[in-house]
Amino acid sequence: MRWYTFTMSLPTLGQFVVPEIVASHFHFSEGAVVADFGAGAGFYLKILSDMVGPTGKVFACEIQKNLVEKLTDLVRVQHLGNVTPLWCDLEERQGIKIKDRVLDGAILINTLFQLEDRGAALREMRRTLRIGAVLHLVDWTDSFSGLGPAPEQVITKAVALDLAEEHGFLFDREYPAGEHHFGVALRAV
Repeated sequence: MRWYTFTMSLPTLGQFVVPEIVASHFHFSEGAVVADFGAGAGFYLKILSDMVGPTGKVFACEIQKNLVEKLTDLVRVQHLGNVTPLWCDLEERQGIKIKDRVLDGAILINTLFQLEDRGAALREMRRTLRIGAVLHLVDWTDSFSGLGPAPEQVITKAVALDLAEEHGFLFDREYPAGEHHFGVALRAV
């Protein structure tokens, strides 16, 4: 298996997550099946598509139907034939329209703090990941000048790790994700 990694020389832009830099820590292999949970505007789709290559598959999971439509347009315009946008509710049982234990990896970026039932969401994501698969969790460490979550919504890395452990994940490693973010790899057990 070939591991796809980025060798970018982009500067770290302080408070902002730079997709190319963060993605250099994902290490998804060609042919992998991965998901972007809370895909939003699709900042990671091209990167993930390139990582898994033409034999891989990327699911772009999003709850906002208008964003799913925009992701569908983005996939068409960028010719991302291995990306499938899906309307998904991470917090509902079977709300992720992916079969059990098919994913080799996934990302959850700047989304955990937005979830009302984080435990349900982690259980649902875990359902879709095969044993040993990695979930990359990146979220805010603080509220920064009106960007990101309100101070009371910030989920600390320690709380995130405890939640993950309670719902079928083990801490694998930590990596830099910007001045105001943490990045961790969690292994599905």
